[in-house]
Amino acid sequence: MELRMVFIVCSLVVLSSLSSTCSQTVPPPTLSPTPAPAPAPAYVNLTDLLTVAGPFHTFLNYLQSTKVIDTFQNQANNTEEGVTIFVPKDDAFSSLKNPSLKNLTDDQLKSLLLFHAMPHYYSLAAFKNLSQLGPASTFAGGQYTLNFTDRMGNVHIETGWTSTKVSSSVHSTDPVAVYQVDKVLLPEAIFGTDIPPTAAPAPAPNDSPAADTPSGSTLKGSSPTSSPTSSSVRISMSRGIWNHLFLAISGGMMLFL
Repeated sequence: MELRMVFIVCSLVVLSSLSSTCSQTVPPPTLSPTPAPAPAPAYVNLTDLLTVAGPFHTFLNYLQSTKVIDTFQNQANNTEEGVTIFVPKDDAFSSLKNPSLKNLTDDQLKSLLLFHAMPHYYSLAAFKNLSQLGPASTFAGGQYTLNFTDRMGNVHIETGWTSTKVSSSVHSTDPVAVYQVDKVLLPEAIFGTDIPPTAAPAPAPNDSPAADTPSGSTLKGSSPTSSPTSSSVRISMSRGIWNHLFLAISGGMMLFL
């Protein structure tokens, strides 16, 4: 009987301890903080860049009026290839007389602008290798290609109609490269292959006198009174006249005698 009571008491004690343990509040699991999303890449706004970077207003106006600026911006923002743009200065357009851009159709003008960019990012150092690969494709496609040569570290561009060089780097950070050029790039696909010859530069004036020509100072300093040769001639002539006059007088006197 006593053993039974001890067993019951022990059972009650164990049950009460279990119930108290279960009734305690279990803390919620600790969650690690969610990392913040990566910031969106900082795209280069080509319109803002060309507005403040230099005298590129004429080129930028053409890009905006033809919507070509949207093509270049989309290539810069949404592709891994990037974009390389060659931007002529304002005076390059103002000095362009023949051929003129005024007679181009809308499609031709758009192709000319697309001709000023390539669908790939190129640093200045990359043009040395590019010059060895032959003509490079542009956004205009087809026959609209550019020829590059590297001369002592300077990048030169040939189109047939245009021969110019990269004069400065406006922006060169992958995926956008913008380089300033001194001339408008004119493609043969628009203006043809009948390229007028380039006028030869005028020869430099030669101010030094030829070896067998008297110098200006000698000519200016010469005068009848200062020239020994002219003085000798005059003396000889005077002597001859007096000799003839003396002989005439002597002959006349002999007749009267």
